Amino acid sequence: MSEAEVAARVEALAWEIAPRIDDETVAVCLLTGGLWFCSDLMRALARAGRHVRFDALWLASYGDERASAGRCEVRADLQRPLVGRRALVVDDVFDTGLSLSEAARLVHDAGASEVLTAVFARKPWPTPRAIEPQFVAWEAPARYLVGYGMDAGGRLRGLPYIGALD
Repeated sequence: MSEAEVAARVEALAWEIAPRIDDETVAVCLLTGGLWFCSDLMRALARAGRHVRFDALWLASYGDERASAGRCEVRADLQRPLVGRRALVVDDVFDTGLSLSEAARLVHDAGASEVLTAVFARKPWPTPRAIEPQFVAWEAPARYLVGYGMDAGGRLRGLPYIGALD
């Protein structure tokens, strides 16, 4: 997917999300991969008239591997109060659903009045997942993707486009 296609999908998604949130909403970026998408999404939401607050949650389930370890480790917790606020959990790619599910649980437990989820890429999965994101920019193929936050052993995240390594 080219850099221009990535930007167009983020912009379209922001206009889809904007009516469901307000300026008190806290965007919770899942680190590390979600940083690129979340940054662009927040700017696109501002163009759509929504000026959300920002927080981050650092979860690790992959490390530098290509497969999930099957559990999430919280490396850095939320910093902003969420009690009574709507939260929008933002991540780069939705594979197993483990990270997004754990993040949504943590945000809910922190007192968010509503937890919405947005991912840039949703990959097909052979079995049902515990959670499905409300907002998806791109239905991705079942390939090993890199760029725009997605990495291979910590490398290639900074590519402005999306490529495949398989």
